[in-house]
Amino acid sequence: MSASPVNAPFGSVLAGQMAVAWYREGRWSPTEIRPLGPLEIHPAAHVLHYGSECFEGFKAYRHADNSVHVFRMDRHLARMQQSARALILPEPDAAQLAAAVTTLIDRVRADVPAAPAALYLRPLLFGTMANIGAAAQPSNEACLVVLASPVGDYFAGGAKPLKILIEEHAQRCAPHLGVVKTGGNYAAAMGPTLAAKKAFGVDQVLFCPGGEVQETGAANFLLIKPGHILTRSLDSTFLHGVTRDSVLSLARDLGYRIEERVFGVSEMLDWVRDGEAALSGTAAVLSGVGTLVREGSEIRVGTGAIGPETTRLRDALVAIQQGRAPDRHGWLQRV
Repeated sequence: MSASPVNAPFGSVLAGQMAVAWYREGRWSPTEIRPLGPLEIHPAAHVLHYGSECFEGFKAYRHADNSVHVFRMDRHLARMQQSARALILPEPDAAQLAAAVTTLIDRVRADVPAAPAALYLRPLLFGTMANIGAAAQPSNEACLVVLASPVGDYFAGGAKPLKILIEEHAQRCAPHLGVVKTGGNYAAAMGPTLAAKKAFGVDQVLFCPGGEVQETGAANFLLIKPGHILTRSLDSTFLHGVTRDSVLSLARDLGYRIEERVFGVSEMLDWVRDGEAALSGTAAVLSGVGTLVREGSEIRVGTGAIGPETTRLRDALVAIQQGRAPDRHGWLQRV
């Protein structure tokens, strides 16, 4: 695989090596780099029956001088450890997690594409204890896997404003597990999202249980105006996005006033009459919202196009990731 941008669907092309470690008899094995391929687990494995699994997703970038840098790896791996604790999974220590990622990157260094493409990293942790009667027991065995996927520019075909359904009844996931990056939360959001796509032609669903704006199935939600950002304050009901944190940090640097608090659908609709809305996440960084759908009616966000403030903030963050702007926060780790 050559170090060139990838045009395949995001995450569908994988590098030829992976990192693997096992937790058995109270300790972790050394991490092994092996050819990409199937893993053998017991059909009674805890993850298959009781969903004991968490993961992360972040990127490594090749800079103009050919060096490779990972963006905010420490923050992502700390969140993975938090998810492991919440799911009572054996927790790899920070050093082993970081070494698994950086060793894999070194092995597949030739697969890190040039900007604006990147290498997407996917650490995965799951329970392997073989016991179908362990519904109320944590898994005392586990597997850690790190995958790598060269991915092209998310907006290679041109950025387009998103169309989002406002969902005021269903919840994305169990409220106390929203902060955990686990596959079950994404599975829970899939049904409402697919139904909304079929019924209204939307791209995503914005979950607003009880009328309080929360997040979509796979991204955080921000309202933006010149010099001002409003987003929900952090709690256990939704994922504490690393991209969200990065965008807010850069916005503060640029002089924006940041409001983090609970707000409702009515306030959001007032805001978007002349303001902007955006989704933040690792894949697309910051995506502008052009249309909201509520009870079958379409509501235009601002002009209906991706707004200049959204573009400004996205460009500022991408410039740091790609090494075209100073990394004043120390977010990049050279590997």
